[in-house]
Formats: sequence, structure tokens, C-alpha cells
Amino acid sequence: MNDAATKAGFVALIGEPNAGKSTLLNRMVGAKVSIVTHKVQTTRARIRGVAMEGAAQLIFIDTPGLFKPRRRLDRAMVAAAWGGAADADVVVLMIEAHRGMTEGVSAILETLAERAGKSPVALAINKIDKVKSEVLLALTKDMNEAYPFAETFMISAERGHGCDALRGWLVDQVPEGPHLYPEDQIADLPMRMIAAEMTREKLTLRLHQELPYELTVETESWEERKDGTARIDQIIYVARDGHKGIVLGKGGETVKAVSTAARVELEEFLGRRVHLFLQVKVRPNWLEESERYSEMGLDFKDGNS
Repeated sequence: MNDAATKAGFVALIGEPNAGKSTLLNRMVGAKVSIVTHKVQTTRARIRGVAMEGAAQLIFIDTPGLFKPRRRLDRAMVAAAWGGAADADVVVLMIEAHRGMTEGVSAILETLAERAGKSPVALAINKIDKVKSEVLLALTKDMNEAYPFAETFMISAERGHGCDALRGWLVDQVPEGPHLYPEDQIADLPMRMIAAEMTREKLTLRLHQELPYELTVETESWEERKDGTARIDQIIYVARDGHKGIVLGKGGETVKAVSTAARVELEEFLGRRVHLFLQVKVRPNWLEESERYSEMGLDFKDGNS
């Protein structure tokens, strides 16, 4: 396949927390590269998923959800989201059909109007199965009156409805040029970070409302063994002693369950056996340590503003 026949471009998925961006990314790529939970603000890093569609390569940037930032980590996440949109060839704004044009969506539209460059912006109304058709039509009308979207798609990222049409449109939008990643690569994140994200997702699912927001997971070491297995050591950082007890659970049952669930998913992802070891450490000021932000793919300086 020669370069003249190929296309490649970056697609930024933006929207409020929980709009379904990670679910759409995973569907488009065909594998799990972004954590998907029902807890808001789970995506911290700008995760790039690579999808092949014929001769076109779509590189999806799953940005953190856009919300009103209150602390350093929040500000760094929002800066990463808008940075992802600014760097993209195409932008897709995702909103939830049943929530409509919320205050948060209106704020995103205002910022889009200020920051809009030459990149086309599409609207993807997600979770269409939750509302009636007349509600969808009214929402589509209101959104397109508020912002000049290049195209509007009604989708269900979870079930796949409308996703093929969106993918086809995105292929038409990205520029001609050589592929930017090997065709068999699905993400540009290091496996160490993907593994840490998988563990953090299991913590989120297991702990629900108890989950400390001030929690992060880092892959401390990754050892490839001669028998083809991998030993992975991870540290779960929490900000307070009380949080450590929550993560460990009675008799260590919570962290054991999280470790088992994360290991099973890692083995499925890697296609081989994994030995996963988790430690929980209290680090009161990790939110103010630049190294933690680097591990999450965020810029520490962006949290200053």
C-alpha cells in the first residue's frame, strides 16, 4: 500500500464526564484501551486508540471529561482535554440524549466557539435508546442552532448503533498521508500505563461511592519471564491512612478481588499468563508531585492556572 493511497488523522472525543467517550473509543478501536466506568472523571490521560478502516488510520484521543475544575488535578485534566481538541484534525462532541443541553454542554459550546480552528466539529448524541424520537429531533435542532456542527450523528456507543456512519464520516475528514502507527498497534500508551488504568478501573467498580478521588495506580515494575509469563508490580497511591483501609478491605479482601479482576483482564488483553502484585501506599501529597502527573500523561504545569 503506497503512501498516496493512505490517510491518517487525529480525532478528539470531547464532552462532559460520563458522556460515553471511552465506550465509543473502545468500540471504534475494537479493544479495551480506555477505562469505562460509571464514575465521572475516570479518564485522566489523553489516551490514543488507533483504528484501521480500509486505507485510513484514525487515531482517537479520548480526552478527560470537561467540567468545572476545582483543584490542580482537575485543571490539568481540563487543559489536557482542550489540548487534545486543539491538536486534532477532527473533533467529535459527545452528549447524552437523556440529559440534553446541560449547563456543562453550553459551556463547552461557548469554548468551542472561542477556540474553533479549521478542524470540523461533529455532534454525536449518545444513548439514543433512552429517549423518544421527538426528543432527539428537538435536541438536534437546539444543538445545531447553538453551534454550526459539520454533521450530527445519533448513536449508541454501547450497542454500536450509528457508529459505522460516524466512522465512515471520520475517514472522509482525515487528510491523506502515511500511517502514523503500525497497523497492528491499537494504542500509543505504554503497556505499563494501560495495565495501571485497568487496575484503577477495577478499583472504581469495586469501591463505587467509597472510592477516594485522590487515588492513582502506577506500574512500578514489569518483568518478562523466560516461561512467557509477565510479573507486574503496581502501587496504589492514596492520600490518607483512612483511604488505605478502604482499598485493602477487611482482611485484604478488596485489594485481592481487585487484583484478581485486573489480572484476568490483563491476561485476556495480552493473551498470556500474568502474575500481578498490588501494594497500597499512603502518599499525602501525591496530587502535588509532578512525577504522578507524568505517569498519568498530564502536564503538571497545567494545574497551576
